[in-house]
Amino acid sequence: MIGPPAPPANMHSTARLPNLLLLCGLVWLAGCAGTQNKAPVEERQPTRQAAKPLPAPVASTPPLAAPADAVKVLPGAENAGKPGYYTVKPGDTMIRIGLEQGQNWRDIVRWNSIENPNLIEVGQVLRVVPPQADATALASQAVAPAKVESKPLDAKPAAAASTAAPAPAAVVAPAAAPANDDEPAWAWPSAGSVLAGFEEGKQKGLAIAGKAGDPVLAAADGRVVYAGSGLRGYGNLVIVKHNNTYLTAYAHNQTLLVKEDQAVRRGQKIAEMGSSDAERVQLHFEIRRQGKPVDPAKLLPAR
Repeated sequence: MIGPPAPPANMHSTARLPNLLLLCGLVWLAGCAGTQNKAPVEERQPTRQAAKPLPAPVASTPPLAAPADAVKVLPGAENAGKPGYYTVKPGDTMIRIGLEQGQNWRDIVRWNSIENPNLIEVGQVLRVVPPQADATALASQAVAPAKVESKPLDAKPAAAASTAAPAPAAVVAPAAAPANDDEPAWAWPSAGSVLAGFEEGKQKGLAIAGKAGDPVLAAADGRVVYAGSGLRGYGNLVIVKHNNTYLTAYAHNQTLLVKEDQAVRRGQKIAEMGSSDAERVQLHFEIRRQGKPVDPAKLLPAR
């Protein structure tokens, strides 16, 4: 009996080929299914932004005004700029103020009811004329020219006076000032030669030569208003007040022979010459009219 013909030798391998292809396809699909299709990731550093300033706080209500007494009002401020008053500047002391205003510094302390004269403040306003004085009149008097008295070189006998030519008519002057405002009878405070003369704004008086210990004399009658070394640049200093208009200052002494409030006479020895707060032995001598330095050589007698 003859059966069906046998398949070709490679028929089984050919028949298995579709199965292999199917199996490969399934494996590939399984691989694709197991692998996630991720998008590429780019790592970026976070960008730093500049810190922005915080907004200023906004007050919900307007700020309260400072109380009126919070602003310090210096004594005498209401008198600033008025005649007879002085506004304290940096570096001032009561002694310097007294010298520059032509007053006894103790009087200024009393007029202003100052408890501690070492505690004055810049900007403080001080009365520098007596409370009963007319400050406006004194201010105008301070700028008036000094009285100049012409003296004859050689006085004539009284008998010959009747033959002299009549004097020119006198100029009518305002009412005379009180007797204590008269021009003092001046005398030289030292016998030494003048080293340096008065110079407006630079040299406030005369520098007079001498030796240590030479006598320093009061230039006119008066009362000592200061004796000490508390004024920088003057050394051991004596200040004499002669009347309501004039005072004199004697500086750089080695020894002081008078005390404050002591009365002195013209020619009285009040100190000994020295070099305190100076480069050499000398007497620095000032004449002040209403506190303003004037040239002593124009007031002292010729010699």
